[in-house]
Amino acid sequence: MIELRDIGKTFRVAKRNKGAAAAFRSLFHRQYDDIHALDGISFKVAEGEIAGFIGPNGAGKSTAIKIMSGILVPDAGTCTVNGVVPWKNRPRYVGRIGVVFGQRTQLWWDVPVIDSFELLRDIYKTSEDTFRENLAELSEVLELGPLLKTPLRQLSLGQRMRCEIAASLLHSPEVLFLDEPTIGLDAVSKLAVRRFITHLNKTKGITVILTSHDMNDIEALTDRIILIGKGNILYDGSLDTIKERYKDPAGGGEVRHIEEIIASLYQEEGAL
Repeated sequence: MIELRDIGKTFRVAKRNKGAAAAFRSLFHRQYDDIHALDGISFKVAEGEIAGFIGPNGAGKSTAIKIMSGILVPDAGTCTVNGVVPWKNRPRYVGRIGVVFGQRTQLWWDVPVIDSFELLRDIYKTSEDTFRENLAELSEVLELGPLLKTPLRQLSLGQRMRCEIAASLLHSPEVLFLDEPTIGLDAVSKLAVRRFITHLNKTKGITVILTSHDMNDIEALTDRIILIGKGNILYDGSLDTIKERYKDPAGGGEVRHIEEIIASLYQEEGAL
């Protein structure tokens, strides 16, 4: 379903030195740093699987998600999703995936949510029957009824996130990329989003890659985690295995909280 093989990505970033004189010199003699976001990472995600893709800030998670969704082109390696290279033939590819970035919106701020949905239907060239069927189901499961005629700017963060998730699913994607989908949400909204993702995976078999700094999201939704740090894969396996490996010897072999385990692993690998 999803396969990354030796994916590398480097960004060239201009240096910014302090002082007016240094700023003036940089206009004519700019210096750059190379930031290695991904250093030859490889992994596979099977059809119908939910995989947690986690790591500290700057680890390369969002870069990898953007490559898998076709937004970025890697410098090295190969990536295929359902046999398609994401950054090639993008009009065909984007109709098969859904993407939710927790800190960015795909909906229009000043118009009613339903108007944004209708525009997305046209963008994805979704048939009227499919659109209406999906809209009815998503409205019921995510309780969108009262929100559809409300401008996005008048909704709470939790309401907006439910609409964002619905927007990414209106065209019946096969793969869903969720980048911090519960960021800033209250406990009730987080539970609602988690229930819906589980329901979606079980009823439609949609493959999900989830990134989150909230380990409760990861534990509630995934059996497998892929840990990334400084552009390298640090661990790829089941939650149960890593919990067993990092039992607390001082606590009589008691299982430590997953956040403590992840932090310990990052420190061991020098990824923090």
